[in-house]
Amino acid sequence: MSRPHEVVAEMERTGVVAVVRADSSAQLIDVVAALYKADLTCVEITMTTPNALDVIKAASKEFAGKCLIGVGTVLDAETARAAILAGAEYVVAPTLDVDTITLCKRYGKAVVPGCFTPTEILRAWQAGADVIKVFPATKLGPDFFKDVRGPLPQVRMTPTGGVSLENTGDFIKAGAVCVGVGSAMVTKKALAAGDFETITKNAAAFLKAVADARAK
Repeated sequence: MSRPHEVVAEMERTGVVAVVRADSSAQLIDVVAALYKADLTCVEITMTTPNALDVIKAASKEFAGKCLIGVGTVLDAETARAAILAGAEYVVAPTLDVDTITLCKRYGKAVVPGCFTPTEILRAWQAGADVIKVFPATKLGPDFFKDVRGPLPQVRMTPTGGVSLENTGDFIKAGAVCVGVGSAMVTKKALAAGDFETITKNAAAFLKAVADARAK
């Protein structure tokens, strides 16, 4: 098991968290393998995926010591606990629920709540969030990160929702510790075709976009 600070450090190292949503759970182990092939090691499996807990359990065992498997779209503490018991190393939510943060702290797991306003961001940080997910990020843009980090430089933030290859570098330059990428990387077309090579290539491209932005 990884400690929260180790999870955050890995998110920051790679700069990319894959957000995996699928209509079927059958291919998800292959998806994680394709992402890992590109050295993308933080994978969030959303609770909207059929049999999500079973997939998290299987992926956690299959990629132990290689990938950090997290759970996404968590709406309450009960779901967070079930996912943690299934093997999730971190918990991501689309909204701010303080009870979920408290539960994750109790179990020693990293927690990434979704926030949209500076007030929500500060409240989540004070409650013990490890990273704040700004969601939906495309409604706010990279400049929002710069503006918030002015008075709140201590807060670690990540954008999710509409992150693309074109804007990844801008978010990183604006102060995001990492980006959360879903359908722009694990595309529906690639999933439908079982085209895992394309998923690997997409993951590599996002990792390169982060590295390039950090190098400038």
